[in-house]
Amino acid sequence: MSLRLYKGLFYNDQKFSDVEDFLVVEVALSIAVNSVPFTVTMQTPGSELELARGLLFTEKIYQSTTEHPEIKVIGYNEHGFINALNVIAPEHLILKDFAGNRNVISSSSCGVCGKTELDDLGSTLLAPSEQLHPSLVEQMFDMVSEKQKAFQQSGGTHAAGAFTVDGKMLCVQEDIGRHNAVDKVIGYLVQNNLLQQAECLTVSGRISYEIVSKAIEAGIPFLASVSAPSSLAVDSAQEAGITLMAFCRKNKLTVYSNPHQILTNQELLVVGKK
Repeated sequence: MSLRLYKGLFYNDQKFSDVEDFLVVEVALSIAVNSVPFTVTMQTPGSELELARGLLFTEKIYQSTTEHPEIKVIGYNEHGFINALNVIAPEHLILKDFAGNRNVISSSSCGVCGKTELDDLGSTLLAPSEQLHPSLVEQMFDMVSEKQKAFQQSGGTHAAGAFTVDGKMLCVQEDIGRHNAVDKVIGYLVQNNLLQQAECLTVSGRISYEIVSKAIEAGIPFLASVSAPSSLAVDSAQEAGITLMAFCRKNKLTVYSNPHQILTNQELLVVGKK
């Protein structure tokens, strides 16, 4: 099944409540050609053999339409999804040397490049300097929206923003790709010695694994999106100590991982009395 049920905390009208949502499953699929690693692609389970065949064709690795390679399933993950394939193809029909050429992770939005396997997330948990007030999240997205000049003119760009835990904007960047916008933000923070101040990262599209991995590398413990997360994004965020918030729209959001880092119902009441 390509959907999985996840529990979350739904924030609306200054209150949290429990919720269960179906999220699209995202898994890593390793593809080798004649036992030589070719790529790791992030994908939703189903039609894995067709995916491998089409990828090799469009990458101009194997384009014969008459001699079909044998594609063997050589691995499954803990949930029973296919996670490794070996394409057995005649050497004389392989059109170019792919070793070292496209040995990359190709994510569901083409954002993670230059690797043949998923990074080890490590054992160090990210931790914010303090809990985040949920009302600040809407303000962050409003500030990003005001800076989205290219989107206002074209409607064709994504945006990412970096903020302190108390809602101060550090940087906003736009790009046609979500992952590119995130990379631009992190690059700006590094160049301007602001990375240590950044504790919140907002993105305008959905959150899949590669966005979480970038937040991990940058050491940013809060990640928020206007759209949906994938299952692997939530699992990775939970493991890394990141609080992942999705469907952040109109003063609403859903927390899918590490909710203890967000001020929740009772804590909000205490804050309100101060």
